Amino acid sequence: MLERLIAYLDSVKARDPAPRSRWEVLLYPGVWALAYHRVAHWLFEAELFFLARLVNHFSRMVTGIDIHPGAKIGRNFFIDHGFSVIGETAHIGDDVTIYQCVTLGGTNPANGKGGKRHPTISDGVIIGSGAQVIGPITVGRRARIGANAVVTDDVPEGATMIGLKARSTLVPAEDWLKEFIPYGTPCDDPCAETSGPARDCLEKLEAELKTLREEVAALRAEREPAQRSGTDD
Repeated sequence: MLERLIAYLDSVKARDPAPRSRWEVLLYPGVWALAYHRVAHWLFEAELFFLARLVNHFSRMVTGIDIHPGAKIGRNFFIDHGFSVIGETAHIGDDVTIYQCVTLGGTNPANGKGGKRHPTISDGVIIGSGAQVIGPITVGRRARIGANAVVTDDVPEGATMIGLKARSTLVPAEDWLKEFIPYGTPCDDPCAETSGPARDCLEKLEAELKTLREEVAALRAEREPAQRSGTDD
């Protein structure tokens, strides 16, 4: 168990340059939230639901992170800072990193449909701060969710998602073979397409603007002789 704890602390330290030692990592609220969740999930699996909720409630008070006892979480899960919410039927794989204020939320239960309501996050995924991943969708391995993105559809393996509603930047997985990209967004990637419909729309607007400028110039040229004639009189 000690070896597993050391390996986990080292995995966190490898993803965060701030701590100078493993002792500092032990003070992280995300580390404590995960520890409390392991206890709460064990109680939940044993159908001791009230006790599981009690541990969850205490954990939320002291860490600011709300992980439902029913959520299934793999190895080396790291929550950098707090105020994140993870729903009951969420499944999180190994080596997943999420930043502050992330929600792994569910669909509306008012329709009476039970079962899987929350996302499945595959191995190696990074979710940026403020992102909202909603519904029983799957985020593919090594995908990156940019800060404040809203994701409601399946995410392909290795894709980088940005925006409201999130769209893929179409960065091929083979172009980004790094083990870890901080905050889930490669800084050198384009954040919008420069070709296709968006480019065509931009060119159309530029052409219309040019036409309007020519019409304004023509009107001014027509008015200037009349103004000079009035001045001469």
